[in-house]
Amino acid sequence: MYRIKDFFRRETVFSISFLLAVVSAFLIHPDRVYLSYPDYRTLSLLFCLMIIVAGFQDLGVFASLGHILLKRVKTSVSLSLALGFLCFFCSMVITNDVTLITFVPFTIMVCRMTGQEKNALKWVVLETIAANLGSMATPIGNPQNLYLYSAFEMTSGQFVKAVLPYAALALILLAAVLLTGKKEKLTAETVKEKADGYRENFAVKLAVFAALLILCLLVVFRVLPYLPVLLCVILATWAADRKLFGRVDYFLLFTFICFFVFIGNVKRLPEVSALLASLVGGRELWAGVLASQVISNVPAAILLSGFSEDIPALLTGVNLGGLGTLIASLASLISFKLFAVQYPDERGRFMKVFTVWNLVFLGILAAAAAFLVG
Repeated sequence: MYRIKDFFRRETVFSISFLLAVVSAFLIHPDRVYLSYPDYRTLSLLFCLMIIVAGFQDLGVFASLGHILLKRVKTSVSLSLALGFLCFFCSMVITNDVTLITFVPFTIMVCRMTGQEKNALKWVVLETIAANLGSMATPIGNPQNLYLYSAFEMTSGQFVKAVLPYAALALILLAAVLLTGKKEKLTAETVKEKADGYRENFAVKLAVFAALLILCLLVVFRVLPYLPVLLCVILATWAADRKLFGRVDYFLLFTFICFFVFIGNVKRLPEVSALLASLVGGRELWAGVLASQVISNVPAAILLSGFSEDIPALLTGVNLGGLGTLIASLASLISFKLFAVQYPDERGRFMKVFTVWNLVFLGILAAAAAFLVG
């Protein structure tokens, strides 16, 4: 029983999606139509990108980038700006969750090195906001972007209009908040570059994963078909570093599949489908924001997309909806867990600071969305 409870706690979203899929299967019995439910292109891209990012992470690319950029900072304000911008821009390529897994422990270490441990909590909270908002700027920045952009064949113009105004405003807000911090000289002379040690065939592996990332981007922008690239990623990873297959978040992939099954079955129930479509239709922006607060923005995107006529508005809603509650974006839970391990007595304070800053950013960005979208 303890193992079941522990699993549900660790994989809450997957567990809920699985239950929804099972319940819907009693209403619509499994048949051949089930095979048409999943968006195989999105699932393949997610799988490939997770492996590629894991490869870069294993090579220490992101941590080295952080150390290089931080070598010359002299004050607490410049340090906070560097850390915040690192998370904002890195999340555009390596996703918000990987960004936080990489840079939250790095931030805590740097704060201890430079005598800024008192700022660790606030900076981690702002880094979390930065990663969640920076990731909205590209189709590969987070799973909901990849899914909506890929599955509904959004144009580049639609995507840019739906996310970039808010990403730009978020960057200005982030810079303003970080610049208003108390300016102090760092106690350490500099942030030394970390020596990660020699990695066998580093240059070769770096070139391989860079090439694979380019191939995936060509699939995202519909230049190449996904199946040959999927096969290429599998074979190249097997040859370069097969242990990376164990670093894939398979439960995220299964969560997508379960929601695809649930939505596919609900669509075959005319009365229920019509009701949900009437509730979501024309309200995609606010439905995305509110649903994300309860079930997080990735499941909200998958669920609401099945009953939406305005995908760009939904894209805006679920991206802004990543702000707010701790579960609004699953990446935020990563920051909380990593911080709580180092400062277990600060969990309550983290929640308060996190909620306040998230509501501030959400309020300003939602007001901007209300003005731009109407």
